[in-house]
Amino acid sequence: MKIEVYSPTIRRKEMDAVLTAMVEDKIGPGDRNRLLIKTAKERLDFDFALALRSPAVALHLALKSLNVNPGQAVVISALSPVFYLQVINDLQLTALLCDVTYDNPCMNRELIENTIAKKPKNLEVCAVALHHTLGFVPDAASVAELGIPVIEDISQSYGYWIKTDEKNEQENKSTAPGEDAKNCSPLIHGVFCILGLEEKDMLTSGGGSLLFAMNRRDSAALRNFSGIADEYCLPDINAALAVVQFKEVQRNIEKRSEISRVYVQASLRTRHKRFIQIVKNTDNYYSFSLILETGLKDVIAYAQKKEILLENAFDKTITGAGLCNNCPVSNSLALRTVLFPMYPRLRSQDVEHVSRLIMTLP
Repeated sequence: MKIEVYSPTIRRKEMDAVLTAMVEDKIGPGDRNRLLIKTAKERLDFDFALALRSPAVALHLALKSLNVNPGQAVVISALSPVFYLQVINDLQLTALLCDVTYDNPCMNRELIENTIAKKPKNLEVCAVALHHTLGFVPDAASVAELGIPVIEDISQSYGYWIKTDEKNEQENKSTAPGEDAKNCSPLIHGVFCILGLEEKDMLTSGGGSLLFAMNRRDSAALRNFSGIADEYCLPDINAALAVVQFKEVQRNIEKRSEISRVYVQASLRTRHKRFIQIVKNTDNYYSFSLILETGLKDVIAYAQKKEILLENAFDKTITGAGLCNNCPVSNSLALRTVLFPMYPRLRSQDVEHVSRLIMTLP
């Protein structure tokens, strides 16, 4: 049986929660939607949140909450998801596409400043949408110092503040078992934050998103949408799944960490490079990728012969969709970066099989 690149970590607990919602005929937005927000608040310590049907709806409302006007500009990475561009266009805003570096797939302050410096003089920048691409955490604190409202997207990096393994034992000895995730404050600097719950996000509800503000001042604008129509809100059947995902995330991150260690050791024997976490100690082990020195198609074909499915890491991004031509580093990475299977449901023999593949890549 072939080893897939992605697989949502759905166990019996998640299945039981969804089945209970179905049996009780509680599938539309209701009590479980509110329970999800309560559960998330215990771990993220935000002031106010909305549980919505998609990250696209979340980005749309985040920008609307900033009182943006048609004709203004939003700075986004060329490696952001394609829907970023669609939402910005729908609001009649202008997307300023920013490049990344070869070391890290996220925007940094210097690159954002360079992008803004090149814009037309009459174009006003109203926001920066900072996507934590492939689980890598950008230096959001320095970006926020620019004085431009920042919207952070932690869909792929959720849990980067959670301590694991030996580090957890040394730094949180006084923490009760199972409470460490609740007691760690996330390092979020954006005015608003998006936590996607789509199939390939760190947590999944089968589709959906949380949009939240960390403090009372920023949440005031978001509260204007508290009466939004049910058609925009996350249904209870999805929320039931997400509640369990929050409770199981520590276990899943620890499993991802174990797999990552094996892959990293294997990658040291290749000539292909890995991205670097710019902000120290922020790994959540969402993904494992390599920047290839050889052709992407050849490597994917080589892996397929060994019944391992690999994937272009940036296929679903703005650059990967061919919608950006002026960001050379992003364009290069989109042609050379490959994703390997890394998720908690991988069996030990599968992890070993993938690690041997990494060591023998052409």
